[in-house]
Amino acid sequence: MHKSSIDAFGKNLCHNKVLKDRLPSPIYEQWKEALAHETALEPAVADAIAHVMKTWAIEQGATHYSHWFQPMTGNTAEKHDAFLESNDNGVPITRFSGKALIKGEADGSSFPSGGLRATFEARGYTYWDITSPAFIRGHVLCIPSVFVSFNGEALDKKTPLLRSMRALSKEATKVLHLLGDTEVKSVTPTLGQEQEYFLIDADLFKKRLDLKLTGRTLIGQPPAKGQDSEDHYFGSISENVNAFMEDVNEACWALGIYSKVEHNEVAFNQFEIVPMYAPAHIAIDQNQLIMDILKKTAKKHGLECLLHEKPFAGINGSGKHNNWSLQTDTGLNLFDPSDEPGSNLRFLVFVVAVLAVVDKYPTLLRMSASGAGNDHRLGANEAPPAIISVYLGSTLEDLLRSLANGVASITKTREVHSPLSNLKEMPKEFSDRNRTSPFAFTGSKFEFRMVGSSRSAATTNTILNAALADELAMIAKEIESSQKDIRESIMDVLITRFTKHERILFSGDGYSQAWVDEAERRGLPNIKSFNESIDSYLEPATLAMFARQGVYTDKEVHARVEILHEQFYRAVLFEARSLSELLLKFILPAALKDIHHASLVSTSRFASDKVSELSKLVDDAYDLVKTLQLLVEEGQKMDDIRAKGKLFNEIVRPHMVVCREVADKIESLMDHDLYPIPTYTDLLFSF
Repeated sequence: MHKSSIDAFGKNLCHNKVLKDRLPSPIYEQWKEALAHETALEPAVADAIAHVMKTWAIEQGATHYSHWFQPMTGNTAEKHDAFLESNDNGVPITRFSGKALIKGEADGSSFPSGGLRATFEARGYTYWDITSPAFIRGHVLCIPSVFVSFNGEALDKKTPLLRSMRALSKEATKVLHLLGDTEVKSVTPTLGQEQEYFLIDADLFKKRLDLKLTGRTLIGQPPAKGQDSEDHYFGSISENVNAFMEDVNEACWALGIYSKVEHNEVAFNQFEIVPMYAPAHIAIDQNQLIMDILKKTAKKHGLECLLHEKPFAGINGSGKHNNWSLQTDTGLNLFDPSDEPGSNLRFLVFVVAVLAVVDKYPTLLRMSASGAGNDHRLGANEAPPAIISVYLGSTLEDLLRSLANGVASITKTREVHSPLSNLKEMPKEFSDRNRTSPFAFTGSKFEFRMVGSSRSAATTNTILNAALADELAMIAKEIESSQKDIRESIMDVLITRFTKHERILFSGDGYSQAWVDEAERRGLPNIKSFNESIDSYLEPATLAMFARQGVYTDKEVHARVEILHEQFYRAVLFEARSLSELLLKFILPAALKDIHHASLVSTSRFASDKVSELSKLVDDAYDLVKTLQLLVEEGQKMDDIRAKGKLFNEIVRPHMVVCREVADKIESLMDHDLYPIPTYTDLLFSF
């Protein structure tokens, strides 16, 4: 890293030091108090902070401000307002008040609301999230905000996330006090999100209608050389990609994002970026920014960044590994087993609580991590299966099983080993990284590997936090009501939860058919489609859990369910329309030209066979497309959104697979010079 990069770190972030250096000390202390206790800011304090933010932002070249929020589209949204105004004498001045900082108004009529807002109720309100620092993008001061309706219901993904973090802090702190950690005042869920993505040549991207409209290739024959050549993962990064990565890092560092790791992923043209851990809501803000930075920076380098979970069939897709942990205000990592996990009752209590959460809400977690795109990735021998299970590693699993079987001694120390004779012995981790496990303990955190690369992880972590808070509340109640001493009460909590939820543990190969059969025997759900998982939001136990923890109201849950059903239907609808257009306007006309050229070579058996085979495939493809169009028309006439989703999931999607098979056979027979769109070989080997 150049010294200039270090000096520029956080230059576009209105972090704590900016406010401390510029605010009067009493105002700054009131701001810190409000931040610590999430209390309302006095108008004078808000005005002072707004003035400092405005002055700092203008110094950085900003001309506008915006309340930056995360609607239920899964993307971010912003409306720019200029600092520049006219005074009473018509003289231009800059103005930014505390009121403008704290609250904004956006036209909510075009954002998904799921019925929370009537069509004629256009207003939506943004409120500054004071726990997430403002930042500058281009010429705009962006103020991280929540987005709510006129009646106060959450219209965004961040409001429920913040509620879930508060609930988890409250319940985790209560349990810790019962365990003797009485100095703890708060607990914060933290995240490290590994972001996978593809890069392709921008000019080639523009020639692929399917990529432009849906984010993935709907047809395409696999290249002759596949990723099984195993020469891309962690390989030397090409010069053009390295230049792109340097610019991405500069943009991240300027925003105070610790972009820590970058490397080639398994598939050709696939890469990964990994930031350092941050509190969950800030990590999710940062990930939304990272995805935007990746897309915009790629264009500057003549590239296109693909964030879809499965841009290319037969090639590894992309995820967003959700590394989730819990940190106390006293510096404890609650998922750190320490050197002797068997004596660390605090760690074991929180681990069995997580086991209970995953076993109780597997379909809900599958839903939270997915969208229509992730269906093409999950269970494809490259990503976790659609069956949710937990991997703890043999050491911790054996330890918990021993406890459940009444073994008196529970001491288990960390082993040490040395790979070379001239190296000092090093502590051995308690858990390996089982890459086939959707939910794995990986040292001092749980890694939820199922989350899709294009998704906001806000919903995933809202559900994890809320469900864990609820489980911890039950644990606290059990300990408080127990007539036994504290150690015996804790042991009861450990044993009952492990015994009840042991079925969720699996340490083997999640890709194998044997696991599918075993999971069915255990009664674990295998939800192969996102569409099938959506209504898990509405399970009575789920609604009750959200209500107890104050994370979602019933109305807010029902709204999200309607939105998700609509999003799934539209995603497949757009793919079906794109496939029809791609075949009818590009592939089939080009194939007819190829047939005509081949038919002119009457003495060649190769030409005559090609004419015969290609002609039949063109007719087959045409018949399939006409059927696809009829299915789409049928679905569009349906009024019930669930019936639409069922049709598009169970009928349209499989039919599109058949269309693709025929289209790929056409590609295999056509002259490359006549084939109208870039092939997989073109797209994946252009660097």
